[in-house]
Amino acid sequence: MASLLQDRLTTDQDLLLMQEGMPMRKVRSKSWKKLRYFRLQNDGMTVWHARQARGSAKPSFSISDVETIRNGHDSELLRSLTEELPLEQGFTVVFHGRRSNLDLVANSVEEAQIWMRGLHLLVDLVTSMDHQERLDQWLSDWFQRGDKNQDGKMSFQEVQRLLHLMNVEMDQEYAFSLFQAADTSQSGTLEGEEFVEFYKALTKRAEVQELFESFSADGQKLTLLEFLDFLREEQKERDCTSELALELIDRYEPSDSGKLRHVLSMDGFLSYLCSKDGDIFNPACLPIYQDMTQPLNHYFICSSHNTYLVGDQLCGQSSVEGYIRALKRGCRCVEVDVWDGPSGEPVVYHGHTLTSRILFKDVVATVAQYAFQTSDYPVILSLETHCSWEQQQTMARHLTEILGEQLLSTTLDGVLPTQLPSPEELRRKILVKGKKLTLEEDLEYEEEEVEPGLEGEHESELALESQFETESEPEPQEQNLQIKDKKKVVTCPLFCPSICCQIVAQAPISKPGSLLLSQQKSKTILCPALSSLVIYLKSVSFRSFTHSKKHYHFYEISSFSETKAKRLIKEAGNEFVQHNTWQLSRVYPSGLRTDSSNYNPQELWNAGCQMVAMNMQTAGLEMDICDGHFRQNGGCGYVLKPDFLRDNQSSFHPERPISPFKAQTLLIQVISGQQLPKLNKTKEGSIVDPLVKVQIFGVRLDTARQETNYVENNGFNPYWGQTLCFRVLVPELAMLRFVVMDYDWKSRNDFIGQYTLPWSCMQQGYRHIHLLSKDGISLCPASIFVYICIREGSIPYQHL
Repeated sequence: MASLLQDRLTTDQDLLLMQEGMPMRKVRSKSWKKLRYFRLQNDGMTVWHARQARGSAKPSFSISDVETIRNGHDSELLRSLTEELPLEQGFTVVFHGRRSNLDLVANSVEEAQIWMRGLHLLVDLVTSMDHQERLDQWLSDWFQRGDKNQDGKMSFQEVQRLLHLMNVEMDQEYAFSLFQAADTSQSGTLEGEEFVEFYKALTKRAEVQELFESFSADGQKLTLLEFLDFLREEQKERDCTSELALELIDRYEPSDSGKLRHVLSMDGFLSYLCSKDGDIFNPACLPIYQDMTQPLNHYFICSSHNTYLVGDQLCGQSSVEGYIRALKRGCRCVEVDVWDGPSGEPVVYHGHTLTSRILFKDVVATVAQYAFQTSDYPVILSLETHCSWEQQQTMARHLTEILGEQLLSTTLDGVLPTQLPSPEELRRKILVKGKKLTLEEDLEYEEEEVEPGLEGEHESELALESQFETESEPEPQEQNLQIKDKKKVVTCPLFCPSICCQIVAQAPISKPGSLLLSQQKSKTILCPALSSLVIYLKSVSFRSFTHSKKHYHFYEISSFSETKAKRLIKEAGNEFVQHNTWQLSRVYPSGLRTDSSNYNPQELWNAGCQMVAMNMQTAGLEMDICDGHFRQNGGCGYVLKPDFLRDNQSSFHPERPISPFKAQTLLIQVISGQQLPKLNKTKEGSIVDPLVKVQIFGVRLDTARQETNYVENNGFNPYWGQTLCFRVLVPELAMLRFVVMDYDWKSRNDFIGQYTLPWSCMQQGYRHIHLLSKDGISLCPASIFVYICIREGSIPYQHL
């Protein structure tokens, strides 16, 4: 089990010092700063900490959970403590998923550098591991845990304890027979390679062996032609060539002699099945493979709601970390709620609540730094501005100065466009979405009659949902400057801020930052400098689909609460679809979701809504669907909508889909599971009783779920062998979610792992599904083995 990691642990000076341990200050807040002793364990994969140098230690974190390391200057918390803690001695451990960052301050700059270099090295080693190396490391970790007295050997008693830790309930006599067979030295203990052989015997895959032998003439190997037959017949790789089959053999066959003879052994066959090529997610859908030259409104856009929050909507913490996490996971539309702050600096927080506040300029600087680390395609800043005239000017200055050339401040070609630009045309550009002053091309004054009841409708909706729902559709008075003397609407040209400034200067001002409206109310107005930064994404109030078609333009965007959007889908689903073929729509969660819970985005995608905003800080089924949907196309945050959601004459209705859709039947044989994690790692005797639930999300008629029976006391290699059958009418919109649960007859089944993917990215044949945690982190090597078959039309259920 020797590896590059083990070699580095004995030769790298930084890692050697980390294994000795060092005192560092752990910082949780401005008031919580405690001295702790941190030490890298001998396995090189875990860091433990203790209150005292030789005190009782406990795990702090695993290297596999670490995403990156930041220096002190990049830590929001440590920057706030610069007067008492030197930034040069600080660093931050950033974890995958939603786990809070770990801020540490060493006793010297040199010690901080030792830990930063060492952790970077370990993270890079773990990240670069292939499947077999990860499995070897996983085995090494289990050996370390099972070797209780740390003598490098495992007795049968230690093996029995380890089996319980690994989720295995096994007959003692059978376990002892495997132990004796692996103990080739007859020492009564297992060492290194002997433990590996014991593990191989323990994990012998009878179902894979049977499949292998069904295609192998001699039961020992697959020839090139036999493997090619398997790829074409079972894996549905219709276009597979001998060259591709040969390439796969060369990639997965472990023996050099097998590669030379162009044959695949059982080990090579299993390695292929467990690889990306044998994964249920089609590798062809992993890079950017879609047409990125269509208008923005033709794409689903990964979007975040109240991005600054890392907790709930009432008392949660506001942090730039929310923007970092969203942008690094491919989010392309982030929300910024801006209010007047002290010292003339605008602040970002959830208005009228107890959420903490952060500076607007810090948010902009964070977006500038992280906008294009994951994806080159455009980022949209969805501004909800509640600031005075002066602080709006400050906002405009920060956007212009901090974002610089990243900020799109004029049309791409300098003329009025006829459609929205494409993601490709807007690469590495940041767009501002917000309210904008407008003016007809001839600059004529027009009288506007505000529809009676418009405000009342919106206000009643807010009152119904929650007094805390601060995001709203722009009201007419906030969009149009009405001058008292003429009672005319003064509007600004879409791309001409200078004219806007001239016209606003003529208006009678009752006090700085406001105009006297025709209703005799004093109201804060939109600052021209900020207005001019809104180019293609002008926020407008939605009244009706008829009104939008008659009065609005392609560069205008409306926001809908989830309640209103769902009602419109039921009442006018086809009109909503047609609306979304030419104009962008943004949907946001109900104000009643004060716990930052999420709705199911699928319902809104079905109507072609492009920007379905999610509370990304909250894990669960809804975020699994969102993450699975945007896992395709390079994870770039843009997914091309199906053609029937891009056709402005579309007859598609999400509630009543009709032809030309043809039903497809999906047969899923859930065969077996591998190395499922324990739910309660502290109880050695607790072993899971796993079952698999398969869910389909799509149009309402396609949404369904089925599950297997549970397997008692076996999370290590459970076997189900059950077939589930689904009929799907609109596969272009369908999402599949595989969930492994621990059966509990007393209460709700407990979650073990899941994997969610689009129907269009699913591969047929014998496939492994590599499970993810609630936070979307790999649970390697946990997986389930399935057989997938898709058939046209509706067919009767049959066992595969």
